[in-house]
This record gives sequence, structure tokens and C-alpha cells, in this order.
Amino acid sequence: MLDFLTAVGLVLVIEGTLYALFPDGLKRFMALAQSLPAINLRLGGLAMAVVGVGLVWLVRT
Repeated sequence: MLDFLTAVGLVLVIEGTLYALFPDGLKRFMALAQSLPAINLRLGGLAMAVVGVGLVWLVRT
């Protein structure tokens, strides 16, 4: 559980930093994301999840 909370905290730090440093860029990205088909967003999210699991697996072994 401690590892999970650490991971959630790191996600919040990274997202907060991006919003603080690039607010206009994130607004443009969100507008672009709204125009994309749902399948593209779903596949992108799945790809990021697979990369994340792979990265955690590499770090933990």
C-alpha cells in the first residue's frame, strides 16, 4: 500500500509541475484530445499503461 501511495503522489507531482510550467500547452493538448476519436485515446492510454507496467517491472527486478 505504501508503494501505491508513493506512486499516486509522484503522479500528482508530475501533473502539477506540468500544469504549473505549461498551462497554455496543456490547454491546447486538451482541446486536441477532445477532437480525437475515443479509440485513439483508449489505445494511447493502454499503450501508456503497458509502458508504465514495463518500467515498474524493470525497476523492481
